[in-house]
Amino acid sequence: MKTLKEVRPGESAAVKSLTATGALRRRIMDMGITKGTTIFVRKVAPLGDPIEITVRGYELSIRKNEAEHIEVA
Repeated sequence: MKTLKEVRPGESAAVKSLTATGALRRRIMDMGITKGTTIFVRKVAPLGDPIEITVRGYELSIRKNEAEHIEVA
């Protein structure tokens, strides 16, 4: 399964599911990243962490380890 971590800058992807549990899952969902949401990857830092995304009309920066728990299509 492809994760958000694998999406290249300039591409969009739809959230298929969240594999995180507990507090991390709640944190991701509180950011507005839920099943069916479209995410646009704006840019990735030179060392790969963090990843800057646009979701639901606002910009976020998330860590690679958080992006690994977001499966996309």
